[in-house]
Amino acid sequence: MSKRPADPTALGRAFRRRLRRAGAEGPPALGCMVSEYLRPSMATLLAEAGYDFLFVETEHAFLQTPELAGFVHAARGLGLPAIAKTDLDRGEVTRLLDTGLCGLQLPRTESPEQLAELADYALFPPKGSRAGAPGYGSTDYRIPEDHGAWLRRANQSVSIVAHIETAEGLRNAAAIAASPHVDVVYVGPYDFSIAMGRPGDYDHPDVTGPMRRILRLCRERRVCFGTTPSGPGTARDWVRRGAGFFELGSELELTARAARAEVEAYRGGSDN
Repeated sequence: MSKRPADPTALGRAFRRRLRRAGAEGPPALGCMVSEYLRPSMATLLAEAGYDFLFVETEHAFLQTPELAGFVHAARGLGLPAIAKTDLDRGEVTRLLDTGLCGLQLPRTESPEQLAELADYALFPPKGSRAGAPGYGSTDYRIPEDHGAWLRRANQSVSIVAHIETAEGLRNAAAIAASPHVDVVYVGPYDFSIAMGRPGDYDHPDVTGPMRRILRLCRERRVCFGTTPSGPGTARDWVRRGAGFFELGSELELTARAARAEVEAYRGGSDN
């Protein structure tokens, strides 16, 4: 017998509740980026490591829907929610959510109108216009017994992440944080540092100053704020200020770092 919960929306609804508490009332949610190795084994390793969610890099990586669907399905079986970037395209939003993703992140968010459009694509009627397709990954490949209950709960199970990374996004940050459709406001520090005239310098005051303003706006609205910190030390500072959502390094970075450490450890201890 399957050990999956009977309610396929349970994972997404629990993750969304976790995001509401993260930072202000609870510990931060830590996510690992996955960009190339979308294997069930990778999902297992990251779940065992203790991550709270997975962030699939669909903007820059070359991924196919079947491999994404298999990876998300494996993560769901481990109780690990996954989110992914999306464009404002109805078909793409539908395909991504039907894999079983628990959240969508909109790069270059610059207005609340964009978030309203994304919510329309992501939610079932009457709250949105998403087409129903039970039997795919979003229902754990089952047909719901009560379709009305599934549709209502499904609308509570999709987290929307506004991704601010431009000067225009900064100018409209207050309106973005006030959107009724946003669960997390995430500042992408690399592109944001470029927009602030300090490419790659995540910790420069010209970058952190505007980010802190966005964080304060989020706290006023009781919306979770997130970013990718330059390291554990700066992450602790963000947590002290109220941040609750972190997209950390990718599986590529983790592999490269561990491989270098392994080689250096052996070469450093060699007698030759």
